[in-house]
Amino acid sequence: MSGSSRRPVLGVTTYLQQAQTGVWDVMASFLPGIYIEGVTRSGGIVALLPPQPVDPDIADRVLDGLDGLVLTGGRDVDPASYGQPPHPNTDEPARERDAWEFALVERALKRGLPVLGICRGAQILNVALGGTLHQHLPDVVGHNWHQAGNAVFNTSVIKTVPGTRLASLIGESTDAQCYHHQAIADLGTGLIATAWDTDGVVEAVELVGPQFVVAVQWHPEERLDDLRLFSGVVQAAAQYAKERAPEGRSEATRERKRA
Repeated sequence: MSGSSRRPVLGVTTYLQQAQTGVWDVMASFLPGIYIEGVTRSGGIVALLPPQPVDPDIADRVLDGLDGLVLTGGRDVDPASYGQPPHPNTDEPARERDAWEFALVERALKRGLPVLGICRGAQILNVALGGTLHQHLPDVVGHNWHQAGNAVFNTSVIKTVPGTRLASLIGESTDAQCYHHQAIADLGTGLIATAWDTDGVVEAVELVGPQFVVAVQWHPEERLDDLRLFSGVVQAAAQYAKERAPEGRSEATRERKRA
């Protein structure tokens, strides 16, 4: 891509919670900058998407201006959304963020928008499509390696499934930076598991078909020396933008191109 006018715009979801900066201690939308860097270093433009009141029309209006969607990490998904009571170790739900991201996913999938899910983002995608989650992995695998705590990321060896989109992006295996105490249990409709770790935990899923919908349980933004996942969604977004170009751009944008 040889100019900002040709770079795709990717919406990146954000947190909404209490945050401190200087003398301020307020409810704020924020996102670790490494997510932004992952997209921009891969050739994309970032539009931040803070949680807010939503309905399908609002989600569509937001997505009209985007070429791709990145669902980021964060608090546990509300277990009520997949029909379970909360586990004692499950976070207090951020229901406004859940509703916002569920709406974005639903409308993004309907229009064929490229999607990359990261950690919580993989769980949101799975639950949005009718899947369920293991609420506390230590109960399943017998240890807390997947989330050591105190912001310490452990490295797990991930094996991909041959022939999948994920395998075409990152090869047959990778060292993944993990920080999750939950994981995918039952797969959502249309999803296939595309990577597993040595404990048999599902570490990635993707949607069957031509649309780029890939989600990983680990944190690729923690290893920006390896941009393959970010590059994959940015390239898919660029192709999406190219295919919808005449009708998907505003008259003002077309005027700038003619100038």
